[in-house]
Amino acid sequence: MLYLLLIPFAALLWVVYYWLFIVTEGLYLGQRVVVWLYDWYAPRYDGIKQYVTEEEQVLVVEPLLGELGRVSRPLILDVATGTGRVPYFLLQDGRLTRRLHGRIIGLEPAGQMLAQAVANTQPFSAEGGLDWVQQTAVPLPFPSATFDALTCLEALEFLPDESAAVREMVRVLKPGAPLLLTRRTGWEARLFIGRYRTRPAFAAWLATFGLTDVVIVDWQSNYDLVIGRKAAVSHKP
Repeated sequence: MLYLLLIPFAALLWVVYYWLFIVTEGLYLGQRVVVWLYDWYAPRYDGIKQYVTEEEQVLVVEPLLGELGRVSRPLILDVATGTGRVPYFLLQDGRLTRRLHGRIIGLEPAGQMLAQAVANTQPFSAEGGLDWVQQTAVPLPFPSATFDALTCLEALEFLPDESAAVREMVRVLKPGAPLLLTRRTGWEARLFIGRYRTRPAFAAWLATFGLTDVVIVDWQSNYDLVIGRKAAVSHKP
């Protein structure tokens, strides 16, 4: 009979494990656990994600370059770059470095993820235009109004203090520059206790940090793409 009593207990443990480590990826256990998990997953991460060039061109490259417009020599920051998804596909496309003569910095706290990013982008190392920084999103180690664009994809919900992170991202953006984020969707999004927001609530929340013209669109099966701009400097007489 004892094993019958253990079944509900084992089921409860599995649910807690799934929530803590699979869905929220250690978020509620602290940043050190999150970084440790990503370091552990690093060798297998790209195999799990299975990025496809044609899809990434539509999902990442075109939205970002479209927001940049004709900015000359743009400097881009990719926060929580992971294994270098954004830098890799931007450099593979080539327009950022060859036409716009821009640069991108990938920022990531997990050392093994960053090492994988460096290895992934090795084919593009000769043409430059890329730097790496091992650092958390709070604080960002850059002066205010440094970047012409900033991305943080599939990562905001895993940052220890998402409000502080967005505040830092807006701080380092130049006035009028775009910020590209993602918003978790689907039933799992509601498991991020204290963090789930509807589209209108998410847009209103971003506005409190000085982002304007916020647009939220369908993106991937479990994410929306969110684009806003840092409020431009007012030139009142």
